[in-house]
Amino acid sequence: MKYLVRLFVVTFFLIVSTYSFAEQKIVVLDMKHVLNNSKAGKGAQDFLKKTFEKNAKKFSEMEKALKEEESDLLSKKNILSKDEYTKKSNVLRKKVIDYQSARKTSLDNISTQRTEFRETLLKKVRPIVDAYINENNISIVMDKKNMIGGLTKYDITKVIIERLNKELPSLKLQ
Repeated sequence: MKYLVRLFVVTFFLIVSTYSFAEQKIVVLDMKHVLNNSKAGKGAQDFLKKTFEKNAKKFSEMEKALKEEESDLLSKKNILSKDEYTKKSNVLRKKVIDYQSARKTSLDNISTQRTEFRETLLKKVRPIVDAYINENNISIVMDKKNMIGGLTKYDITKVIIERLNKELPSLKLQ
């Protein structure tokens, strides 16, 4: 009899707890898609891509000039005195070090800008998601990358992108 009562109580609690979990509304949001396909996100990506390409072109021209200078110096190695050759090679090394430093600084600046743009977008997306959660009584919002499967009707990505495009049509890019 004791076991029957325990079985009944455990079964009752399992049924009640399962029912309470069933009332939770869980939706999915693809944050990567939101950040990459909103108007502000696309604008930021285009800006960063143009900046990177402009810098890459500038640095490839600098690299080409340095290689030409190196080949000229090597061709004059036998003609120049040892001291003069050493001076010119030291000057060339300094130019190469300056080139590498400038290139690294440029790439670091682009990386920093990318991080800043991402943070700005995330700061704008969070209140939009919070408002949507409150309007629709949603319990949990999951990122799509952490999900294995589900129905597409629970995907709120398009709605969030539309709201973000209305609120933030573009970022202030410099």
